[in-house]
Amino acid sequence: MTYQPELLVTAGSTEEVARLLEAGANAVVVGEEKYGVRLPGNMTPDRIEASLLHARAREAKLYVAVNNIFHNDRLQDLADYLRCLEKLKVDAIVFGDPAVLMTARSAALMTARSAAPSLKLHWNAEMTSTNYKTAKYWQKRGASRIVAARELNMEQLLEMKQQLPDMDVEIQVHGMTNIYHSKRHLVNHYFAHIGEHDEIGRADMSRKLFLIEQERREEKYPIFEDANGTHIMSSDDICVLEDLKPLLDARVDSFKIEGLLKSVSYNETVVKVYREAIDSYLRDPEQYRFKEEWMDRIRAVQDPERELSFGFFYKDQVY
Repeated sequence: MTYQPELLVTAGSTEEVARLLEAGANAVVVGEEKYGVRLPGNMTPDRIEASLLHARAREAKLYVAVNNIFHNDRLQDLADYLRCLEKLKVDAIVFGDPAVLMTARSAALMTARSAAPSLKLHWNAEMTSTNYKTAKYWQKRGASRIVAARELNMEQLLEMKQQLPDMDVEIQVHGMTNIYHSKRHLVNHYFAHIGEHDEIGRADMSRKLFLIEQERREEKYPIFEDANGTHIMSSDDICVLEDLKPLLDARVDSFKIEGLLKSVSYNETVVKVYREAIDSYLRDPEQYRFKEEWMDRIRAVQDPERELSFGFFYKDQVY
């Protein structure tokens, strides 16, 4: 089979979906705040349906994040939501909580009581999706993809794909990562404490709120707050563009660009550059060479206060 790796990006609106597909992505992940966390925008089923039209027109895929941590009260509507997504024919859902799998497939897998027996499942347990044995456990229960933990280094990622020849492996290659999550709305509580009682929501991210450590004042950790609480993000952006070839040689299935807290024009540029790099490899893997001008184009739009780094790709595992 011809190797055709996926270039996946997050999007927060139907317009963003269309623009990022035009830029060269061939898969997009969206979601609704009630069921997904750390989303660039709140995409209700009608917006997901509209986005599917753009995806189908370009023979691309649309995934829906159902990656929240579910409490009992959130389970009541989950089955209906999964049935809705299955009816819309989204290409897969991204989940971490086993409650999603149990609801989609039911306790006795694939019975008539299953809410969404045909939905493809992508397992993303954030920092705990660290080994191929656990991936195989979820594969036996219906997952067709593992979203590898961002804390894995290059050697571990290559071994994971080698050990999972019949399971998709998705790796984040660009953008920020989450390092802390609290269900409390710490930002809103802080502004209420100082007398600013207006709700601080997604639209107010223009304030550019940061957490800064006393010992490392040059590093700024963006604070993102949504309906699911407060999220502290990494102070730098992963950028694996220079060393994409080992991952392509290993036939990694999906390369993800995280677009959270970035403008759509920034994400368009990044998607275009990665698209060119991947296409260059596919034309002639043996003659593929990294081009410095690709990095120059990303540096031109990169926030000067946010360093581009390899993340954990060349570090020992640290928890």
